[in-house]
Amino acid sequence: MITVGMLIRIEAKPDRVADVEAVLKSAVEQVRHEVTTAVWVASRLGPTTFAIFDAFADEAGRRAHLDAYGGALREAAGELFAEPPVIEFADIVEAKLPAA
Repeated sequence: MITVGMLIRIEAKPDRVADVEAVLKSAVEQVRHEVTTAVWVASRLGPTTFAIFDAFADEAGRRAHLDAYGGALREAAGELFAEPPVIEFADIVEAKLPAA
């Protein structure tokens, strides 16, 4: 059962939008190998705005994912992002997921 999630909002520097999109597209390969990440979606919300939504069975899975990738996100921030990413934690009320 999925119980917790995380929404990360990213504002790309206008001249680095393609780079941010490329980083997000390449990140999915790493996340596919994580057993604790049940859902991972990278989306584009506007011309320079992106978001990542992750969902996990429990807090330990969410923490492990953040520990594994939080540093890389902070490193990319100075070079690619117009401002630091905003990370919001969420409790999942209910979810419809594809059958495994």
